[in-house]
Amino acid sequence: MAKADYYQTLDVSREATEADIKKAYRRMAMKYHPDRNQGDETAEEKFKEIREAYDVLSDSKKRAAYDRFGHAGVDPSVGGGPGGGFGDAFNDIFSDVFGDIFGGGRRGRNRSFRGADLRYIHEIDLEDAAAGTTAEIRVPTSVSCGHCDGTGAAPGAEPQVCPTCGGHGDVRIQQGFFSVQQTCPQCAGSGKVIKEPCPECRGEGRVRKEKTLSVRIPAGVDTGDRIRLAGEGEAGMGGGPAGDLYVEMKIRPHKIFEREGRDLICDMPVSFTTVALGGELEVPTLTGKVSLKIPAGTQAGKMFRIRGNGVPGLRGAPQGDLLCRVRVETPVNLTTEQKDLLRQFDTSVSAGGHHHSPEKHGWLDGVRQFFERFTS
Repeated sequence: MAKADYYQTLDVSREATEADIKKAYRRMAMKYHPDRNQGDETAEEKFKEIREAYDVLSDSKKRAAYDRFGHAGVDPSVGGGPGGGFGDAFNDIFSDVFGDIFGGGRRGRNRSFRGADLRYIHEIDLEDAAAGTTAEIRVPTSVSCGHCDGTGAAPGAEPQVCPTCGGHGDVRIQQGFFSVQQTCPQCAGSGKVIKEPCPECRGEGRVRKEKTLSVRIPAGVDTGDRIRLAGEGEAGMGGGPAGDLYVEMKIRPHKIFEREGRDLICDMPVSFTTVALGGELEVPTLTGKVSLKIPAGTQAGKMFRIRGNGVPGLRGAPQGDLLCRVRVETPVNLTTEQKDLLRQFDTSVSAGGHHHSPEKHGWLDGVRQFFERFTS
């Protein structure tokens, strides 16, 4: 499973200052600390991720390596090759400043850079999110130039050895007693220059292109969930690997249902007669209809739970429920006869006192006792 982006783990931007990172870490560490979430394995795992992200982003050298190479730049178990391992990343940064003083410079290496990760926001309906679907998305990105095979040189031409650094990628500058080695300003460390650039990519080795991808969306996704498509991000430079594409879900508002996690909430307009006498209603679900019995005397705001009619859970989690909330509808546009009948009914109910309206009379008793404090 791919690691989450460290900046997203701490909920900070890539331009965040050290103070911003420390503040975010303290806030999130306090929220997910195991002492405050005893027995919660999810919180414990989240706390570990936060610590790992902070350990890297709070260290300027590690952060620079991470920004340049991603997780591979700070993983000591990954070594060798362009863009691999924290050791290589650190050596690049270190020798750019101190050169041959501590063990000699690099000779004739080709620098490669991993392509940037991309984020694509995809909107879907609640029905598709609950059932799962396959979507076709069109993503603008940079891909390796097919005209020059990513070299940046025109067909028939080849990149030439940089005359400034002689192909080393570095230049050495004498500063007093110190010999300082820096990245070559002409070739940007690649050791090669392109004299005849490719007409298609203008020497970049990459071109802009809109590509169509098929994304399988699992049942149960919610707004904010991300699907990772490895290698579908920006093309790398100098033969480096492409970045990843993260497809972020956004669920469109629904006309009937409101979603809370795996549960769905539905407001039911119910007539006064039905809640007073009881009855049976047909309630919509995402897959059809179900019958719901309304007991006599049901009050407005009463919530009925219909189990197993919510949204499926991801990674084996159980399906949610459908919560039906009673909303008593007040009759409108009454005729004179209907108004008279309601007045007669109200007179009859009022005569019953607590027997017919216990909540109303209980509330009135409380109000009466409240005002008696001011008259006694």
